[in-house]
Parts: sequence; structure tokens; C-alpha cells
Amino acid sequence: MTATNNELAGVHAQLKDRLGRRGLLRAAAGAGALTAAASLAGQGRAVAATSGGPRVEYPGQILQPGRGPVHGRHYLRADADEVRWGYVPALGSDPVLRMRSGETLTVDTVSHEGLLEDQGRDPLAYFRSQGVPADRVLKDAVALARDYDRTPRNFDVDGPHVVIGPVAVEGAEPGDVLKVEPLSLLPRVPYGVISSRHGKGALARRADGGAPDGIGTDEVMPPVGTDGRGTGDPEKYGNVSVFTPVERSSRGAQAVLPLGRKGKVRFPLAPHMGMMGVAFAEAGSPTDPLLNSIPPTVGGGNIDIRHLGENSAFYLPVFDEGALFYVGDPHLAMGNGEAALTALEGSLRATFRLTVCKPGSGDAPSVAHRYPFGETKDAWLPIGLSDPDGSASGSLGDLDVAMRRAVSNALDFLQDDLGMDRATAYAYLSAAADFEVSQVVDRTTGVHGVIAKSHFRD
Repeated sequence: MTATNNELAGVHAQLKDRLGRRGLLRAAAGAGALTAAASLAGQGRAVAATSGGPRVEYPGQILQPGRGPVHGRHYLRADADEVRWGYVPALGSDPVLRMRSGETLTVDTVSHEGLLEDQGRDPLAYFRSQGVPADRVLKDAVALARDYDRTPRNFDVDGPHVVIGPVAVEGAEPGDVLKVEPLSLLPRVPYGVISSRHGKGALARRADGGAPDGIGTDEVMPPVGTDGRGTGDPEKYGNVSVFTPVERSSRGAQAVLPLGRKGKVRFPLAPHMGMMGVAFAEAGSPTDPLLNSIPPTVGGGNIDIRHLGENSAFYLPVFDEGALFYVGDPHLAMGNGEAALTALEGSLRATFRLTVCKPGSGDAPSVAHRYPFGETKDAWLPIGLSDPDGSASGSLGDLDVAMRRAVSNALDFLQDDLGMDRATAYAYLSAAADFEVSQVVDRTTGVHGVIAKSHFRD
């Protein structure tokens, strides 16, 4: 028998009254993310795979705008006259939608891969060249690449991401936390793209033409000899984009890459949003460098944490009335580090619950009132960024800085929310927690901790 949303909400409230925030967090280690899972109960969205991870089914249809299931109360399309391409909303931006706290929102997100200037800015031609029939190319992607003129595009300067929002959530005020719960993440098409570009990625050539510390020039990727950026024509830059089809299998939908002449490499899909954020910076124009979509900030944004898939929660400090939530950069799968530059980028129909958490309510980790924080059914995810104000101070990419901040935020959480002595918590982190590199490719680098909830069961 499946519990209803109201029943689960009642259980949640009773647990909170009885146990408080700390006790509830401990209980969650065993119970899982009840409210997030409830919204899609009985819909057959995903089942446990034999590996223990989520099983993602092959898309049953191409999710063109307005077609197929829409799980949320509200629905946003990626219309060319409303999205922002390469930039995020500033403080004070006009919202494209207003909604109440606790309501759900479905967004047709569009991957930038296949739309960008180095790929011809013509997704219909690009994907047809990869063998995709015209009716399996997203119409909103085609319209966006053709019609977008809200801001001028400069491939060498702008961020790549198609950003949808902002959405104002009633009651959100500076000092609050916005809790973002991805409830369903449906692949809109059965394919994606993985790209590496000159001057970007873990093995990128430096601006002065040399190799980065630790490798030789012959190890730079893409290879130095293919660097055509001097032409000024993005289509001649020599960037590498790998079209990646998704196939059906007995283990669910899997991405497929070639191995030699005849072999194949297969890996499971793990959809998540690379970008979820709230307005953070003041800016004088829509293309102010402070709004560039590439570096993540304290307001979230291009956070690129692969654990933030279905039934996770992402907590964001609020800096403006209504929070001004935005989303973009849909991923079909990503490895920690995002080494080459991009994940397996692919458009998703994403449904979120957005909830305002007030100070003192205990509805959000205390750290989240000043810094992004993640949570899954199995773990808490304290986050550290190398340069949390993004482009304001040059987007420093020092992973040591990101690591220090992630550890310090983890200590604050263990001490203030779970009641652990700080010195003991430091020892615990060293012995039993993992710290993973979120990404090294977004100018501002990221590290996140993984603190297992199972360790805190009584």
C-alpha cells in the first residue's frame, strides 16, 4: 500500500516534533527522503538496479515541448525570448513565473551541446549529421539556436548554458534557504554529446600556449596541433564533440561509446541537473561578467554535483525576494571531476519541488543559510568552492581552497546539526567520510563531502 503525500507529510511533522532537527536527520539515515519520493509514488519512474543505483528507462517518446508527461503543477518551456543563453539572472530580475512554497515545477531544459557556435549553431543539421531523424531533434532547441537574440552571442566570452528562469517563490526572503528537490528527471531524447574544447578541461593548454603543470605539451587535450582558435571561426577551432547514443538494455538505458573499430563501451544513465541556483550578484547588464553561467557561486549555479539526481535535495541560501530560482545544464551522466570539460550533456524534462525554509525552523541544515548544501537518501553533501563569489575575484581554481571549505562546512554541520564534538568530528571525517572532486573545469573548482547517514543510526 502506498502512502499519500499528506500521510507522509504528517509523519514528517510528527517526527520533527518528537525528535527535533538532529533526531530527524538521524532518522532520515534509515528512512530516506520521504517527501521527495512521495510525489512520484506509484508512477513507475525508476526501480533499483542490481548495483544498488537508479535504473533509468529508455525514453518512451521524444519529449517535444508540451508533449508527454508533465509531473509538476507549473510548467516552463525553453522559449527563445525568455531564456538566458550563457548568463544567469541578477538580483532584482523580473521572474518568468511566481509560485507558492512547496509547489512543484516542471521545466523543459535544453542542453547547449549541438546548439553552440563551434557545432554550427544549427542543431537540426548537427544531429542529422549524426544520424538522428529530424523528428527526433527537439523543436525548442532548433528555435532557440535560430531565434535567440535577447543578448548578443560571443562564443569566446559567453557561458554555454541555456538558463531558464528566474522563478519567484512566495515568502522567500534574504536569510532564508530554498530547498530544491528534483522529483523526476526524464530524458527528452535518447542521445547526448560529450565535448572537450581547446583551453578548457583538466588537460587544457594554458593561455600562454604552454602545458599546465604536471603534464607535457604532448599530453594536452585536445592536442595542441589541432588548435585552430587563431582562425577566429569557432567551427575551425578543432574542438571535439562526441555524439553519444542511448540504447535499450536489460539493465535500463545505457550510453554507448565506441571501443576500437568494432567494440563498445556502455555505461548507465544517471540524470541530474548540472545547474540549479538562485540570484546572487548585482549587475549592470544581462551580460555582466558577474553573471557568466560558467563559475558556480554561493548562490549555486553551475554546481556540477552528480549526486543531485532524483530524490535528492539541494539547499541554497536566499539573497533576494522570491529567491529567483533558475536551472540549466541538464546531464544524462557525469563522472566526478568532469575531466574533459562536459558531462554527457542531454536535455531533460525536470520536475522540482521548491520549498522556503525559514531561519530557526530546522527545515534546512544550518550551513545552508550561508552556503550551498546537498543531501541524498543515503548521504549528506557539504560543499566547498575555490572562489564562491564567481567571477568577482577572478574565479580562482585552487582545489585546496575548495577542499578546506568543504571540510569546514562539514565540521559545522556535524557540530551544529548533529551535536558532534568538533575535534571528534574532524577525526570522523578523516577516518570515515569521502571528499570528492565535483569538477575542475568551471574556473571555480568544487569539492563535496559524502557523509554516510548509516553511520549515524542509533
